[in-house]
Amino acid sequence: MKGNMVIKDASQLVTCSGFAAKPGKEMSNLHIINNGAVVIEEGIITAVGISEDVLSDFDESGFEIIDAKGKAVLPGFVDSHTHLVFGGYRAEEFSWRLRGDSYMDIMQRGGGIFHTVKSTRQATKEQLVEAGIRRLDSMLSFGVTTVEGKSGYGLDFSTEIKQLEVMQNLDELHPVDIVKTFLGAHAVPEEYRSRDSQYIDYLINKVIPEITKRNLAEFCDVFCEENVFSIEQSRKLLSKAKEMGLKIKIHADEMVHSGGAELAATIGATSADHLLQASDKGIRDMAETGVVATLLPGTAFSLKEPYARSRYMIDHQCAVAIATDFNPGSCYTESIPLIIALATLYMDMTTEEAISALTINGAAALDRADTIGSIDVGKNGDVIVLEFPSYKYIPYHIAVSTVEKVIKRGNLVFDNIERGG
Repeated sequence: MKGNMVIKDASQLVTCSGFAAKPGKEMSNLHIINNGAVVIEEGIITAVGISEDVLSDFDESGFEIIDAKGKAVLPGFVDSHTHLVFGGYRAEEFSWRLRGDSYMDIMQRGGGIFHTVKSTRQATKEQLVEAGIRRLDSMLSFGVTTVEGKSGYGLDFSTEIKQLEVMQNLDELHPVDIVKTFLGAHAVPEEYRSRDSQYIDYLINKVIPEITKRNLAEFCDVFCEENVFSIEQSRKLLSKAKEMGLKIKIHADEMVHSGGAELAATIGATSADHLLQASDKGIRDMAETGVVATLLPGTAFSLKEPYARSRYMIDHQCAVAIATDFNPGSCYTESIPLIIALATLYMDMTTEEAISALTINGAAALDRADTIGSIDVGKNGDVIVLEFPSYKYIPYHIAVSTVEKVIKRGNLVFDNIERGG
């Protein structure tokens, strides 16, 4: 449902204005309007500006009114990298990592992704939808209005399709918009062990044609990593997926440097994600070709790995996004305020850069910067209202949500006051 709403008298209207990714220094400009107002008609933003200018001759009848006096107002957050549909949990593996076992060691002995694959294959669609709604409710409470969701816990035809169908159902049932990504190349399944190239061919010839025929995904992704899929295997899969009409993402240079960032630049990826070990050349190539660098500080934090070099990326004109990487193994968190705290405290990002990374650049990482990610006329009315007068309270209140209200296409879909928060 598309609503009519006026949000007025905001102490700060943080518009993050723009219709494309913001690289480098541009990430610092949040385009703030003091005492700002937003008008949303039929779910679309139709006016933005100083309250007295926007509303001087405006007839507010038929509009829901939100008085944002003493509050900061921002675009809805865009969580541009998650794995939100899965069966089972891996709490025991977390304790294994605490004792020193590495993520890749656990995966190679049949844990990690493979544990979740078994649980997801066994789960019914109804069970996955029910769990997905709970997770989306949590994301919404942190101010997320659009989220990317990946498959990749099936590694077979039926379960990969099932995951994407579940996300399609969730997109219809829940206020949060879901951008669907096919990640069948998340790992080599047991039944294709030592036949990884044949598995890539299977995805190309069997799975992707069904996905594109049924319009079940917008993107294709691959875990390009040592002992998973090589550069050449990743190039083959992504090139074929692109030919079949899917846009491209890549898990790149997470554990070791393998040239994933360079591949992302040459193949025309929308984003390259993780990038903990990306080379200087790979970063420069991404900046030159406009590939969004999607960084996942929660994963580095959870795995106790060095953080991606966000400062170097921004200083060399990359457009940086940040996201949760919500998943059952390496980063089980939906907490946007935690991600912002890590980005500002440990990745040398300013608060302004972190806000841009979670709004307009997150939208660009999903190829949706023309419709979401900022408070601009013509865009969807996806807006959050903080309980404090400035966006600077977000990292200051460390890892605690400051979101009071969430508006989706002009409808109030979360209100922490009504919940007694």
